[in-house]
Amino acid sequence: MGLLDGLGNVLGDMMSGKQVDFLALAGQVFNNAGGLNGILAQLEQAGLGDQVKSWIGTGSNLPISADQIKSALSSEQLHQLAQSFGVDIDQLAPLLAQHLPQAVDQASPDGVLPSP
Repeated sequence: MGLLDGLGNVLGDMMSGKQVDFLALAGQVFNNAGGLNGILAQLEQAGLGDQVKSWIGTGSNLPISADQIKSALSSEQLHQLAQSFGVDIDQLAPLLAQHLPQAVDQASPDGVLPSP
């Protein structure tokens, strides 16, 4: 299961049964930032390299806060994602903070991200 699949399942479940084509929506937004590798690079550049490495690695996942997500991603990216998911902007960062570590971990089961 890829990162976007994992986040899509989580967000789909959280949206009370509302069907959201997360793969298309998030893929477009993530692609604007260089895809998954681009988003992870942004997080690393924001000083969150230890967290990102823990998600990709085979050990425990370090947590990330909603404030760290907000600091690492541009407000335009956050607004696009929130709009795409049909959630309030204030809900997006906590959702990503809660589920992004596990989704990246699932997308890299052997400690390696798939090639873009």
